[in-house]
Amino acid sequence: MTPQTTFAHAEFAAKKKTTRRETFLAKMADAVPWAKLLAVIAPHYPKGQRGRPPIGLERMLRVYFLQQWYALADEALEDALYDSQALQRFARIDFQTEGVPDATTLLNFRHRLETHDLCRGLFTAINADLAARGLLLRAGTLVDATLIAAPSSTKNAKKERDPEMHQTKKGNQWYFGMKAHIGADRDSKLVHTVVVSAANVADVTQAAELLHGDETQVHADAGYTGVEKRAEIVALKRPIDWQIAAKRGAIKALAEGAEKATRQAVEKAKASVRAFVEHPFHIVKNLFRHRKVRYRGLAKNGHQLDTLFALANVVVAARRRATA
Repeated sequence: MTPQTTFAHAEFAAKKKTTRRETFLAKMADAVPWAKLLAVIAPHYPKGQRGRPPIGLERMLRVYFLQQWYALADEALEDALYDSQALQRFARIDFQTEGVPDATTLLNFRHRLETHDLCRGLFTAINADLAARGLLLRAGTLVDATLIAAPSSTKNAKKERDPEMHQTKKGNQWYFGMKAHIGADRDSKLVHTVVVSAANVADVTQAAELLHGDETQVHADAGYTGVEKRAEIVALKRPIDWQIAAKRGAIKALAEGAEKATRQAVEKAKASVRAFVEHPFHIVKNLFRHRKVRYRGLAKNGHQLDTLFALANVVVAARRRATA
């Protein structure tokens, strides 16, 4: 149902410049398959038979997505909805008839999604919609992982770090936090699988979990060396062409000549395909600004990452449609 235009909205729409935020939200409002996502949550949402009538489900889902896109805490999101007409219009909030959902309402809605594992349901529903539109292909998979930092300070109530997070060394730098492992479609760059772990878990140990079962080729960096010999991969009993990057030291150790030049050309070609897996990470970390965990524990952060990568898929699909 199209929301009624108020005088405030009409005045807002009449201004001369359209901001990047308005443009982005307009694209997302059109690209998100709202009906399918609402169908996932509706069975678990209050019907309003007792107590105060609940806020409309679509409005709460829109507000929740705004929280993910702009990396806002519950209180900060409540303030932003009062301040920004662009956010109000996307959330379909009209101050003449209703107010902004308060921070507690936002918290309870997020807890409901987590309790019933509905974030994974949203991720699945979005991917099913993309597959039905022919955007999610199944021939090849790109696998990779990224580190997401967690607070390393012990200046908190429990005087300790998050026990589910761990530290790991990358290059000469130590990091404390978790990892987001993804399997992405080679051709469309859409993420089909998300797995979370502590930062000290080796990438190669999660490779089997990142396969959807239909791919014939998998691309990965040197961190997955030897993956084809792992028991869980051998147990799959199906042929997979593993395109794993060679370690830099092995290439560097070769004598100058035709063989080295050929190996370098092959590695460059493999890297040009493998680089596409960085697109979802770029969207989540740079566009959505999710560079640090917001919650304690892997489970709660895993729910959020399901939502973030689902929304990243919506962004990728919208860009493809705009350039088609």
